[in-house]
Amino acid sequence: MTNMDRLEAIVAALPEAERVDIEQWGDHPTFRVRGKNFVFADGDARSLTLKLSKEEAAAVVATEPDAEPAGYGLGRHGWIALTVSDSAGGERWQQITEWVRTSYTLVAPKSLARTVLEEDERG
Repeated sequence: MTNMDRLEAIVAALPEAERVDIEQWGDHPTFRVRGKNFVFADGDARSLTLKLSKEEAAAVVATEPDAEPAGYGLGRHGWIALTVSDSAGGERWQQITEWVRTSYTLVAPKSLARTVLEEDERG
């Protein structure tokens, strides 16, 4: 399973999430909910940018060697850029799943975010 296959499977579980490829960015995919981006990726999903709370983003950047504040000034708003190896294992993808779901809940309308948060609470 490729990184993009894994990422698309994570996103497919989120209400009203969709993939939109951006021609101006070399057809790099973004993942959106009601027109708002919650994940930016390169074509192979080796590079991901997603939103976390400012506190969590700071902790991730401080502890993860493959993470850094996102460019274009987004980093100061909690966006992180993450490099994902093609050989990333299940544990890494579990963490990425949590981050993608968090990013979604921070960007999605409250009613949709609540649905995901309730799913996460039930485990």
